[in-house]
Amino acid sequence: MPLVSPEHEEIRRSVREFVEAEVKPIANDLDRNNQEIPEQVLKKMAELGYFGIIFPEEQGGMGLDYIAMAIVTEELSRGWLSVGSVMTRNVITGTLIAANGTEEQRQRFMPKIARGEILTAAAFTEPDSGSDTASFKTRAVKQGDGYLIKGSKMWCTFANRAQMLTVMTRTDPDISKRHRGLSLILFEKQPGDNFMPPQLTGSPIPTIGYHGMRSYALQFDDAYAPKENLIGGQEGRGFYQLMSSYEAARIQTAARGVGVAQAAFECAVKYCKQRTQFGQPIGDFQVIRHKIAHMAVEIEAARQLCYYAASQKDTGKRSDYEAGLAKAFAAEMAERVTREAMQVHGGYGYSMEFEAQRFWRDARVLSIFEGTSEIQYEVIGRRIMEQS
Repeated sequence: MPLVSPEHEEIRRSVREFVEAEVKPIANDLDRNNQEIPEQVLKKMAELGYFGIIFPEEQGGMGLDYIAMAIVTEELSRGWLSVGSVMTRNVITGTLIAANGTEEQRQRFMPKIARGEILTAAAFTEPDSGSDTASFKTRAVKQGDGYLIKGSKMWCTFANRAQMLTVMTRTDPDISKRHRGLSLILFEKQPGDNFMPPQLTGSPIPTIGYHGMRSYALQFDDAYAPKENLIGGQEGRGFYQLMSSYEAARIQTAARGVGVAQAAFECAVKYCKQRTQFGQPIGDFQVIRHKIAHMAVEIEAARQLCYYAASQKDTGKRSDYEAGLAKAFAAEMAERVTREAMQVHGGYGYSMEFEAQRFWRDARVLSIFEGTSEIQYEVIGRRIMEQS
């Protein structure tokens, strides 16, 4: 049975129409001027149900499968990586609450997350800890009927516009307990660039790409969160909760890589037909045709690997191996394909006036976030050893 059904292809057609009308006409100018995704685009995405693709209808979502999520993500990222990425945060927080939250948390938060009425951001990474999650030092100390959060977080993308941050904290002060002392707390806030000083301050981190959303360095200084916002209502479970949710995030990231690469590929093919040298379109030269062919092979391989991982996730079984395969390959594939798209453009590929450079700058981040390629290969390698 094919992984992608006619219904899935209808979803693709619908998302592509949205992207062609609302995203592609503005993406290059906004990126060039380092501006964020317009509010009207976010609202339209919410209206179309993109934030709740995989969540059940009774929780405000569309009740579709992970293949549908991958297709939506791919098509959005084809328009602009940031647009395909803004839903990642709701996928992470939503899957965390759906799988691990208390009944009160699911009823209170899930419908709004699924409908895009609450946009979230993930405050996990710390200045001295990225992949080593178990070494996080941000503390959450019990105070009355809640927690006071104190510590620093880095690379919290979309922190300014989010209404809620999912914060990994240490609720057990004994650092030797490593991951066993970590908990996830939902920190509610008002969206905006001013944050809530002095309890929460944030400063944007300049980046070479991924301009539609800003990443922040955050400082929590006894910022209060009620005890009802501890995911699952039990301390010390945060690390385990997050690892399961990362499967969905990594599949979604693989789809982002496919979308960016597809955009670069289409851009290169168009240029090959328009650009002439030595009296003929450069696409008539074998060396250029072979570049295009290699790009097509890599994109389709990544796409199928992504859909396969999504289909495995849809079974409800553990799928960190499949998600790791898809994420690692698609992220690195996107770098190779976008580089070749720039090469096809020659000097114009290095110009900010052409889109090719945007795809390349955006693609570079894919092998870093949601778990570096090195972490993916460790996950893959461990599973191979376990199963051999």
